[in-house]
Amino acid sequence: MITVLGGSGFVGSHVVAEAIARGIECHAPVRDDQLEGKELGHVIYCVGLTADFRQKPFETVEAHVSHLAHVLKNTNYDSLLYLSSTRIYGRKTGAAMEEDEIVVEPRNGDHLYNISKVMGESLALNASGKTKVARLSNVYGRDFKSRNFLVEVIRAALAGGKVTLRTTLESAKDYINVNDVAKALLDVVDKGKSRVYNVATGVNVTNREIMEKLSAITGCACEVAEGSDTFIAPLINVDKIKAETGFAPARLMDEMEWLVDMYSRKMGPKHG
Repeated sequence: MITVLGGSGFVGSHVVAEAIARGIECHAPVRDDQLEGKELGHVIYCVGLTADFRQKPFETVEAHVSHLAHVLKNTNYDSLLYLSSTRIYGRKTGAAMEEDEIVVEPRNGDHLYNISKVMGESLALNASGKTKVARLSNVYGRDFKSRNFLVEVIRAALAGGKVTLRTTLESAKDYINVNDVAKALLDVVDKGKSRVYNVATGVNVTNREIMEKLSAITGCACEVAEGSDTFIAPLINVDKIKAETGFAPARLMDEMEWLVDMYSRKMGPKHG
């Protein structure tokens, strides 16, 4: 049995759907469900905040650390997979590997998210020998409420035909389809032999590549705001998850037309 905590969220709901598609018994407790004393089977911990962590620091720590502590201390489980983020690698040089040292700066408000995820990882890995960690890169898919970069530029292209970037065209990140994430997480539960995994494509995509593709699809124009910073995320090494599970994720550039079409239909015919 799989228990998905945070099963109503973006990643969690896709994990639930993938588990059901595989014929796996799956339980997705709601927030107020009492879990103490219940047999949870294999837990996938998807509880968390993303873009709004700066406005909700206490909720961020509660989701990433405090609630996790309660689950680890007070429930019965066969294994627990904690969802972390490749953001914790920061701006390190070279390919980011699971064994790399993590550096955080408490005085930097943007590092609150990273610190809470690192604390969650440390708690999970040291509280029990039955735990694993999956560090996810930038996840995309059917996430219409999201305020992340990719969704925002697609919305802007469809709504007004002009996109203004706040980071330069040379900025780059690793983007991964949520369906590939869901499959990878269940495969790690089933086949994974290690404790920590990067879940990414292993390839960075630049803002320039995204905007050129988006312009070709929608005809939108693009400008970069004056004073924009360049942010190039480290390449994420995914050798471990590929070797252990056969992981083979899709590439963003091959799915841009699908993404734009999906958001166009959601926004309505006047934008299509």
